[in-house]
Amino acid sequence: MELIKLRDDYIKLGQALKAAGLVDSGVEAKEVIQSGLVLVDGEVETRRGKKLYDGAVVQFDNMTIQIEK
Repeated sequence: MELIKLRDDYIKLGQALKAAGLVDSGVEAKEVIQSGLVLVDGEVETRRGKKLYDGAVVQFDNMTIQIEK
């Protein structure tokens, strides 16, 4: 599990995928998110700009990202 510490109140989904090293670029993040391959708190999320707050859990490509304040 990858842990991302928030510097602000939230991080956007596309930024979180890049920060965790699961995608190489914003374009790649957009493609995998819009393809329905990313889960946020167990639900498919198709918005790259989805704001993730403390406690959010992201799953993609058999990897899990935990968002913490």
